[in-house]
Amino acid sequence: MSTDGTEHADPPEDSGAPTPATAGCGPTAHALPAEECSAILDQLPVPVVYFGRDQLIALANRAAAASVDRPAESLLGLLPGEIEPGLVLEGGEGLAEAIDRVLRTGQGEPYETHLMMEGSEHIRQAALSPVRDAAGEVQGVAVVTLDTTDQFWARRRLAVLNKASMRIGSTLDVGRTAEELAELAVEDFADFVTVDLLSEVLTGDEAGSVLHRDPISFHRAAQRSVLEGCPESIVTVGDIQAYERDSVVGRTLIQGEPTRLVLDDDALRRWSTDEPVRSRSMRDHGIHSVMVVPLRARGITLGTTLFCRHRTPGAFGAADLQLAAELVSRAAVCVDNARRYTRERATALALQRSLLPRRAARQKAVEVTARYLPKANGAGLGGDWFDVIPLSGARVALVVGDVVGHGLHASATMGRLRTAVRTLADVDLAPDELLTQLDDLALTLDREQPADGPEGGQVAGATCLYAVYDPATGHCTMARAGHPEPVVTRPDGSAEQLRLPPGPPLGVGGPPYEAVEFELPEGSRVALYTDGLIEMAGRDTQQALAELRDLVGRPAQSLEEALDAVMETLVPEQPTDDVALLLARTRRLDADHYASWDLPSDPSVVSDARRRAAAQLTAWGLDDAVFTTELVVSELVTNAIRYGGDPIRLRLIRDNALICEVFDGSSTAPHLRRARMFDEGGRGLLLVASLTGRWGTRYTGTGKTIWAEQPLPGPEETDPA
Repeated sequence: MSTDGTEHADPPEDSGAPTPATAGCGPTAHALPAEECSAILDQLPVPVVYFGRDQLIALANRAAAASVDRPAESLLGLLPGEIEPGLVLEGGEGLAEAIDRVLRTGQGEPYETHLMMEGSEHIRQAALSPVRDAAGEVQGVAVVTLDTTDQFWARRRLAVLNKASMRIGSTLDVGRTAEELAELAVEDFADFVTVDLLSEVLTGDEAGSVLHRDPISFHRAAQRSVLEGCPESIVTVGDIQAYERDSVVGRTLIQGEPTRLVLDDDALRRWSTDEPVRSRSMRDHGIHSVMVVPLRARGITLGTTLFCRHRTPGAFGAADLQLAAELVSRAAVCVDNARRYTRERATALALQRSLLPRRAARQKAVEVTARYLPKANGAGLGGDWFDVIPLSGARVALVVGDVVGHGLHASATMGRLRTAVRTLADVDLAPDELLTQLDDLALTLDREQPADGPEGGQVAGATCLYAVYDPATGHCTMARAGHPEPVVTRPDGSAEQLRLPPGPPLGVGGPPYEAVEFELPEGSRVALYTDGLIEMAGRDTQQALAELRDLVGRPAQSLEEALDAVMETLVPEQPTDDVALLLARTRRLDADHYASWDLPSDPSVVSDARRRAAAQLTAWGLDDAVFTTELVVSELVTNAIRYGGDPIRLRLIRDNALICEVFDGSSTAPHLRRARMFDEGGRGLLLVASLTGRWGTRYTGTGKTIWAEQPLPGPEETDPA
């Protein structure tokens, strides 16, 4: 007999071997009558069954009979595992083999069995002990059984919850967290599971109340089944699923408490009235038991989870509902954490995008393309940046910088430095002077930042490279503040890393910055980058630089193709640092866009300068701009002769605007002022400012240039790139 015992027709004949009722109950000094032994066993609260050597039940106490709801006499003579003659209890098939081993070896052993009785599963833990006679021979086996169903399910629930703590929420992705919940539930206690989430949860927004929604709509976030392809589902992942307020799911969501249902015919008929398509699928696949558990975290409903059984014969019990509720509760916290991360990351990325250039600035000096990649882990925020800044005289500034650290603070600091660079570039500072001013700003920011502030990190250690390219002369002036040196590939295919004086990082102080001027032939490629491109973990920096020179200089490649090749070769799928890369190909202004004249310091040359400028504009087809340009040339050349000094040079540039420049050898700064009524002078710059779109002054080591821009008449020229 199993731990519960079964019955045969008649008990076996007494073979003379002692039984639990007779062993120790005989003609000895301390023997008890058989009736008293039986009475003692009947008083034990646990089932006890004795099998003789023929493996038939010879004795069963009342607890054993009560465990199978049968009279004790009916169990006598049954084989191990039988509940009735010839009918083995489901789950008790292995008991006979265990008893046989104990009879043969004389060694007791434990035995656990899962018995199915009246549609429910019972877990029995039995101890099989040999019974010996006075000579020490094994005459039978005593089986003492304990019902450990509650303990088993408690252990199983703890095991599932422990598994959930390790597997659910492994990523900060809402969809993946929902999939992990569905996968775990199907593995352990359900045959089909669906996870539906509110649409705002998937986008990271705050979830609104479901109490006033009709219908209550969700997005199917995940579903899993023991059947391939989830044929039970009437929607696919990503589709919208709506529940009426009066439906089973709707009422459960409004009440906020989990529900357990046995789907008999009446329940299916009620379900079919509310949701006929779902009811038909349940009937077709034999779904007989359902649990609906709201997915709630921090007092807010985020979605709902549906657990179904159709291959498992037993219905969900109270222990299953408790397990599902705890499992969903833990998953809900992970989903809400992922939702909050999604929202915060979207906010941070929006900030990052707003701080970086969104499109290339309109200019003709260089053809540019750039790429920024954040490090793989974290919120995707860093302090690397790049910029392309149009300057006066058709020049362009190329900038790459790197703020030490990652996260929101580094990104915000990067934005402040980038804004400062643009502001300083607008006043036409030379690269070394600009970095000096930027260094002072970084020191100021460091002083304003508390040492123990919650943001952590400081500006000190930020690096920057600032380059100015002039397409009229082909000259490029560069200076760096602790930044990697650029790589230049010339049209003949030769590539080199330019050598620049090693200025200190921003915010550190120390030696002054130095600028170096290079001449770049038209078609040269310049690569400006941050250290993340060449200093990834486990990589040889010199080898990475050699690969960068080779990739940038490959012939018959567009800049975009060259950039893609660099990123694919040098940047791993999971970069450990931020990477910014800017590629530029230089252009030169030809005779159709550029004209220049050296002028003597003589007032009589002003009329000649006006004539030359008018003739050049006529050759360019800009007759409508002749009058204004003559006035501008007259005022600027006159000021250079009167207040400046030799050499004097006039230059006209036809770019995105018409630019007039006058260079002189004096560093005296011009000032715009309003002349009083009877003043004889002081109206020149005011006139220039009134006639042009913008004007300004930039200084060099040998003098200054006053420039003025006016929009081109008619449609603007397009970039011929």
